[in-house]
Amino acid sequence: MKEELKDIIDKEYKVLDKGFVRLIDVMGDDASIVQAARVSYGKGTKSVNEDRGLIRYLLRHKHTTPFEMVEFKFHIKVPIFIARQWIRHRTANVNEYSGRYSEMKDEFYLPDLEQIRPQSTMNKQGRGDEMLEENVAADIRKTLLNTQVKLFDEYKEVLDKGLSRELARINLPLSNYTEWYWKIDLHNLFHFLRLRMDSHAQYEIQEYGKVMGQIVKQIVPYAWEAYEDYILEAENFSKLELKMLKDLISFDKLENLDYETYGLKKREYNELETKLNKILNL
Repeated sequence: MKEELKDIIDKEYKVLDKGFVRLIDVMGDDASIVQAARVSYGKGTKSVNEDRGLIRYLLRHKHTTPFEMVEFKFHIKVPIFIARQWIRHRTANVNEYSGRYSEMKDEFYLPDLEQIRPQSTMNKQGRGDEMLEENVAADIRKTLLNTQVKLFDEYKEVLDKGLSRELARINLPLSNYTEWYWKIDLHNLFHFLRLRMDSHAQYEIQEYGKVMGQIVKQIVPYAWEAYEDYILEAENFSKLELKMLKDLISFDKLENLDYETYGLKKREYNELETKLNKILNL
């Protein structure tokens, strides 16, 4: 195992009240991306700065295949209702804890009081930003807990009466925790995190995304830096929006800007000029 991975592999990162993320194994790093892009072998063929620049170029221009050479395998403990959102990302390999083979555990997700909120008036599939009165939120949380306790007691009762595990589990709520091993390449992991770290994603899955992002950042720092700059914290504009920007932005100031103070390299600055000229010619 690489020295820098010793403090990361198998470390349990807590998420929510009882969940966690653990990195079980990883194949590759920033050098693997560079190696795949150059179809070469070994390290030291280029400088660190050139490696960083190549990774940034690849991601900026959506040359994603080299990022598929890096793979992460996670052990994740997550509430079932979040697992059902998660599994929509079909580009991963998954092996989940089975309630047919093993008894389900007495572990359920209970949201914090500040997360017990009313339905959003703007978003049909999410909670609002406003808070419920504390006593109302506390009553709701107590109801959730009581239901979880009752249903798990009934689950154990029917098991004791001889019912099969595969049938006994069917009345357990979606707040029950499950576990799985989840393996995915870096390209598809970036796509997962872009959607699940977004402020519009459900709070609970955002929390898992944030923790996984911190793990990934330690393994592939150059790729993560490029991902933040060009995807996670970037924006795309429609044709109509670009037409509006054409009327709002004064492009004559561009040639007087010192692009290096913005962290841009000459090549990126030239690409920016090309984009702006495209706007001007709309």
